[in-house]
Amino acid sequence: MNQIPPTMKALVLQDNPEARIELKTNYPTPTLKAGQALIKLKTAALNHRDQWCREGMYPGLRYPSILGSDGCGTVVAVADEADQHWVGKDVLMNPNVNWGDNPAFQSLNYSILGMPTDGTFAEYLALPAHRLHEKPAYLSDEAAAAIPLAALTAYRAVFTKGLAANGSKVLVTGIGGGVAQFAFQLAQAAGAKVYVTSGSDEKLDQMRQAGAAGAVNYKDPQWVKTLIKAEPMGFHTIIDSAGGDAFGELAKMLAQGGTMVVYGTTAGKPSGIHLPRLFFSQASITGSTMGNDQEFVDMLAFMAKHQIQPLVSSVRPLDDIVSAFDEMDQGRQFGKLVIRISE
Repeated sequence: MNQIPPTMKALVLQDNPEARIELKTNYPTPTLKAGQALIKLKTAALNHRDQWCREGMYPGLRYPSILGSDGCGTVVAVADEADQHWVGKDVLMNPNVNWGDNPAFQSLNYSILGMPTDGTFAEYLALPAHRLHEKPAYLSDEAAAAIPLAALTAYRAVFTKGLAANGSKVLVTGIGGGVAQFAFQLAQAAGAKVYVTSGSDEKLDQMRQAGAAGAVNYKDPQWVKTLIKAEPMGFHTIIDSAGGDAFGELAKMLAQGGTMVVYGTTAGKPSGIHLPRLFFSQASITGSTMGNDQEFVDMLAFMAKHQIQPLVSSVRPLDDIVSAFDEMDQGRQFGKLVIRISE
């Protein structure tokens, strides 16, 4: 068995308004409990929940804790002999903690890896072996780390809730975010005709190059008319994370029997909805967050089948991780912000 050092580098969330996150160089390395595996992390990736924790805006904050829900690494030790087959394998971690028995919704004690449970922004991570999945062989360590949370959220939103399929017309809003980009890629791979919105012309140009059927800047006063002209019969599936003033306009763009899936409210309180338009078109608005364990398995299989490559904005060493948080705060990234932790 590899020699495990007693301390490690870890990005720690702490109860200090002046420095809520700090990279510690001598944080205790986790010790294994029954049923657990110890992973030496190679790469990790940021999600918006990490920045919200930094800002003190996430519920149930626990101090100290190690942030990070996404990661890729090598299993270096296990607590139970029955899990010995994992040792030496490169793995991803399912970030669900206690989803529960009902696939339709998470349990009351559900949480996500990386606060309150210590996460992936560290050199070592201990977690139950049943959370492990072999790293997709076609992906690099950096690309693999970008997958778990965002791709799982997108998979459930696009397919389980949004019912997107071959031939569907799909609209994904706010394409700069990781979930939105995976939603685009997953729907496109399924054979859907996918449109996107963004406030950045540069990001829209990149999505056109990636094969978007249409790319519209929501800062343009004519953006709604542009989308309606492109798809006058509306969209079968709309994936939205913003809410805000545009929410009512999006609802009007649903096709007969269409579904709008909401997984966030980054733009604040949603505008009003024209209810007669909603019920006369037999349309639906549904909420979605994360995904159950079977959807995680299905998501990995779908991505491998279609050889989907996550969009990676940048890769930087663990020593520079705070700069990745700053970049996310400013919204400058296009794709996932990946952290290289070890070779």
